[in-house]
Amino acid sequence: MNPATAASDHDVVSQSEWLRAQAGFLAKEKELTRLSDELARQRRDLPWVKVDKNYVFTGPGGSLNLADLFDGRSQLATYHFMFGPEWEEGCPGCSHVMDHMNGAIEHLQARDVSLVLVSRGPIEKLVAFQQRMGWRFTWVSSGGCDFNRDFAVSFSKQEVDSGAKAYNFATTPPHGEENPGLSCFYKDAGGAVFHTYSAFGRGLEAMLGTYAILDRAPHGRDEDGLPMPMAWVRHHDKYGPIARSAGSCCHEKESR
Repeated sequence: MNPATAASDHDVVSQSEWLRAQAGFLAKEKELTRLSDELARQRRDLPWVKVDKNYVFTGPGGSLNLADLFDGRSQLATYHFMFGPEWEEGCPGCSHVMDHMNGAIEHLQARDVSLVLVSRGPIEKLVAFQQRMGWRFTWVSSGGCDFNRDFAVSFSKQEVDSGAKAYNFATTPPHGEENPGLSCFYKDAGGAVFHTYSAFGRGLEAMLGTYAILDRAPHGRDEDGLPMPMAWVRHHDKYGPIARSAGSCCHEKESR
């Protein structure tokens, strides 16, 4: 969008007319908020499945199983961070998400939720990239187990090349061998672990506060001219003085 012509694309009205228009729109926003609250209630009512498989991860201090990742809490959210075994740095889009979540760690823990990043890359690479980004998460490697495959975020090259709809609950082909996702779990008093919820693709946008602001800014997300949504996203240490040019990101547009 050309900023010089932006104003000509909109009605410019008096303050009283502006207030009437804003108040009318507020009713729609409240309707969406109530619908979101109801959807959250229905999400909590979804059925669970018991996790019997013994997943063993590698952390900076050694081996951990899935129950260990709860770190004394009853709820666990694992973010499937795109960092393949041969990669030298993590996905810019996933990094964008984690920049938002880095300050939420203690707030989540206060509500009995542990947030852990899981990637197939070797732990040495994950630790180095985490230090570069300045993040404080628990981050573990699933390179030695089937966790990413079983939770439908990692695929073989043959599966990707086939174009089969295997990602996001079999609604779309995977973007590549690594894909983003969020998987949530509950551990009961007896130590049993249950898979409660997963989200993929645009279902992860709720974690992006940047989009919440952009959606309310005059130009919105301003992504129509880019090769794909979020193509402008960089690792936060790679933005230059002008950050409006197209970048490189692993996330592509899809319907929820």
